[in-house]
Amino acid sequence: MKAKMNKKDLKVYKKLLTEIRDNIIDQIKHISESTQKSQRDASGDISGYSFHMADVATDTYDREFSLSLASNDRQLLYDIDDALKRVEEGTFGMCEECSKPITKSRLKAIPYTKLCLGCQKKREK
Repeated sequence: MKAKMNKKDLKVYKKLLTEIRDNIIDQIKHISESTQKSQRDASGDISGYSFHMADVATDTYDREFSLSLASNDRQLLYDIDDALKRVEEGTFGMCEECSKPITKSRLKAIPYTKLCLGCQKKREK
């Protein structure tokens, strides 16, 4: 196994991961707030008229789509929290499969990755 990442680089990645995490939390809060409103509240309609079935279907689809995005964001949060844990443990930047360092270009693109590019390609096959 090669040398672990230096403290300066770990600090940079920790800051990057924390910023991404904060942005995702904000997105989840926004999605949560928007899906809790009723269709009438969200549209600003205060009349007593019922909605057309197509409008209701579109609204339902939009809500389900938003909830799906929030679910994906939650998984990403778990991955980021795991990466932050690896930063604290000093194992961040090391591939969990082959124990070799993950390239900085890969970490810059996907800072919460657990695998080097080679091992990721093998896993995807």
